[in-house]
Amino acid sequence: MPRTRRITVLISGSGTNLQALLDAAGTPRLPNAAITAVISSRSNAYGLTRARTHAPPIPTSVCALKTFLNRNPGATREDYDAEVARQVLDSRPDIVVLAGWMHILSDRFLDILDGKKEAPPAPALPPPEPSSLPTQTEPIPSNAPDGASRKEGADDAKSQLPQPPASQSFPVPIINLHPALPGAFDGAHAIDRALEAFQKGEVKGTGVMVHRVVAEVDRGEPLLVKEVEIKVDDKLQDLEERIHSASFT
Repeated sequence: MPRTRRITVLISGSGTNLQALLDAAGTPRLPNAAITAVISSRSNAYGLTRARTHAPPIPTSVCALKTFLNRNPGATREDYDAEVARQVLDSRPDIVVLAGWMHILSDRFLDILDGKKEAPPAPALPPPEPSSLPTQTEPIPSNAPDGASRKEGADDAKSQLPQPPASQSFPVPIINLHPALPGAFDGAHAIDRALEAFQKGEVKGTGVMVHRVVAEVDRGEPLLVKEVEIKVDDKLQDLEERIHSASFT
């Protein structure tokens, strides 16, 4: 029986596409695969809640650009990308999916995932913020004063996920979900721009694609392309819902 493939998903927001992946994993739409890690560039991304409340819970982490730069004086944007790559490799993926990840990833990230460069060592953990420390008014579980119960719960959740391969293989494929047709509306706000272009009579419709990630933004080889109708009376929310529903149907 083939090993279930491990998917690490990078998000920045509500996690609509992440939810579609979670729903599709292990079904005929996405067979022999499971979401095994979610990394967010924002600590308040609702996609983190989707992952944590999934059954079984999906391990999550946050790697925010501003926080990383503040904690590492002199660090660059490429250093941040390298740290994201390190966290990705720590999750032992077979494939990486960008599902609403709002940062353009540099060559350094791609080179690490290709196996051309080494990932950086894990940064030293900063001391906890005072606000994150337990207070006397916070209840402490009597059966696990040292947090052991919480750790065991996390370990139990991980044990329900497919096991990683014995060693990481390279290159690690990276794909992106982009709400536009190939060569149209590259980059951010693709749905807004498609609707505006339709209203000006410049396009007749739009679409969604899954493509390989390369250095050029949204220019990697398309793996899946679906056209999506734009209706005359469409509002932005209408078109967003139609595109999201087309992504995994």
